[in-house]
Amino acid sequence: MFKAILIAAALAATTLAQAQAPKPAPAPTAAPPAAPSAAKKELVARVLQLQQAGLENFGNNVAAAPLIQMRQQVAPVLQQRVPADKRDALAREIEADMRKYYDEASPITRERAVALAPSTVGVMLAERFTEAELKQIVATLESPVQRRFLTTMGEAQRSLSEQVVAESRAAIEPKVRALQESVSKRLSAAVPGAAASAPRN
Repeated sequence: MFKAILIAAALAATTLAQAQAPKPAPAPTAAPPAAPSAAKKELVARVLQLQQAGLENFGNNVAAAPLIQMRQQVAPVLQQRVPADKRDALAREIEADMRKYYDEASPITRERAVALAPSTVGVMLAERFTEAELKQIVATLESPVQRRFLTTMGEAQRSLSEQVVAESRAAIEPKVRALQESVSKRLSAAVPGAAASAPRN
């Protein structure tokens, strides 16, 4: 479930501009591309540097994804089964648990997103754009190349999301389980039998 949640969140995290970008026409069959020149590698690195804030935000979204479903599962239990006089305090405690999880998890997924971008996003940029086009992207994203660039970024983020999930799973899943156990214990203490309704993998 963890992987499915993260992939869904990653897809939802693409920008509105990317969502509106047209689908690229099928590429003609061609020989494998040559290795990018040093100049092209520098231009790709510059594009990624300019996009670093977006990459970090993407990593934040990956870390936050499990919290979306967890809040949806916890809210009805709090509303329907927790006494009104205990509800606000319990909600604050659970939110604090979630914040602790996010504060620990988001640096991991942020770092992975930035670290994996050159081998995912960067490779696609080098393959699909010439040096001249990359210079236009670096100079301004308001160029004739922008629509194709945004389409590529949307595809590249899907590829990046799969790798971030794969490489973050070992570190993140124990934190998700610990958070789920903490929330379950808090609900169980407040309402007997509430553990059965608490979020699970």
